[in-house]
Amino acid sequence: MKREIEEKLASSLTAGTTELIPFLPYLLQDFWELGSDPAEIAVLIKKHAGLPENAKILDLACGKGAVSVKIAQVLRVRVKGVDIMPLFIEFAGQKAREHDVSDLCEFVACDINEAVKNEMGYDCVIFVAAGNLLGGPAETLNKLKAVVKPGGHMLIGADYLPEGGGQEDMKYNACRYYTEKQWAGFIREAGLELIETSLGDDLDGDSGMELITARANELIEKHPDKKAMFEGYVTSQRDEYIDIKNSLDCVTLVLKRRFSTAR
Repeated sequence: MKREIEEKLASSLTAGTTELIPFLPYLLQDFWELGSDPAEIAVLIKKHAGLPENAKILDLACGKGAVSVKIAQVLRVRVKGVDIMPLFIEFAGQKAREHDVSDLCEFVACDINEAVKNEMGYDCVIFVAAGNLLGGPAETLNKLKAVVKPGGHMLIGADYLPEGGGQEDMKYNACRYYTEKQWAGFIREAGLELIETSLGDDLDGDSGMELITARANELIEKHPDKKAMFEGYVTSQRDEYIDIKNSLDCVTLVLKRRFSTAR
């Protein structure tokens, strides 16, 4: 991976250093869903997208494929999942086979920044729980806009900073957060239509932290020289959970690419 990509990946997964990246599959082995509710995503697509029979959906930063598999199960449409972590992609393929949707799911290991340059003509693109992997909000919206057809939909995860609050109030500061008003400006400037803002369910951070802490302690036993790195990851995860619980509104934005009026 290029250094810039590694740094964005580390930030999106609350890893304080790129040195932690090879250990992330071990640390996250107890999770299939990595930060988003697959059932909620499927409901939002069914509600708004009006998918044709031969619809195509692109799931960027798909992780272990939980969202892709659920969409294929519920909506019976073709889904392509892209993630830079080969072990995640391998796991996603296994899950697609387990749930009898391998004929509808395709999983590819590559940088999503390269994928958005080549993929196009999708009815819907999903980019949730992926932080700044595509850049800031304005850059992200324009990259995703190019992937979908005119009239197509985009589902994007966002963490709203409270109005009047500040970045300095966040315990986890590796990610830049924006207010709802700021996001509305980015959406307007990109020429997109906001269809719905879906507020996420309360996050069960306690049980998640127990699992992550246990895996980090196992790695500390195997690699005592890296103890500070693994403990730092646990701290970053806990700080992010606290921010989500106390300060941030985690939402899924349903956006529509407008049809061009140019003649």
